[in-house]
Amino acid sequence: MNKSRHLPADERKEMTVRAVVDLCGKDDPARITTASIARHMKVTQGALFRHFASKDAIWKAVAEWVAERVMQRLDGAARKSDSPLEALEAMFMAHIGFIVEHPGVPRMMMGQLQHGRSTPARRLVFSLLSRYRERIEALLADGCRQGELRADLDIEAATTQFIGTIQGLVMQSLIAGDVRQTLDLAPGAFGIYRQGIAAERGGDS
Repeated sequence: MNKSRHLPADERKEMTVRAVVDLCGKDDPARITTASIARHMKVTQGALFRHFASKDAIWKAVAEWVAERVMQRLDGAARKSDSPLEALEAMFMAHIGFIVEHPGVPRMMMGQLQHGRSTPARRLVFSLLSRYRERIEALLADGCRQGELRADLDIEAATTQFIGTIQGLVMQSLIAGDVRQTLDLAPGAFGIYRQGIAAERGGDS
């Protein structure tokens, strides 16, 4: 007997979200259907639609799950740091760690950003990216005020570079078919980024 059939609604929804994230790590999100989700979970499509009104509702739940956990992970890493620059590095590494744990997330987000219509999931992904940028910009501004970062730092460009460095690492790992390689490359990549934003007196400390 499949015990999962008797799970509470919240647990069933959580299982569905995790199934979609898992599938995104193996296939193009655009090709994921409710049939493939149900097959992956070993349930019927009817069982899915008892908890979700539509396929869009499933993707919305996935985007909410990703947004909540990404921000929790990054904020938690930043809180443990003693300075803005340390917080930036902690967030960088925490983001990489999250992607290694959930390799389907980048594909899911890219798939939603490329969506041809404005779905709830697509709007949530844009909201997540906006909140993410705000966190990075705030830390960079704090670092400049505290003299830890260059006084003439272009905060908008530095924020874009921070995000772009992570995206570049992820893209390379997807091409190579080995997302775990980002764990090895991330420290060096952040080190180069750090050299570009740190105040001179910060040196290599």
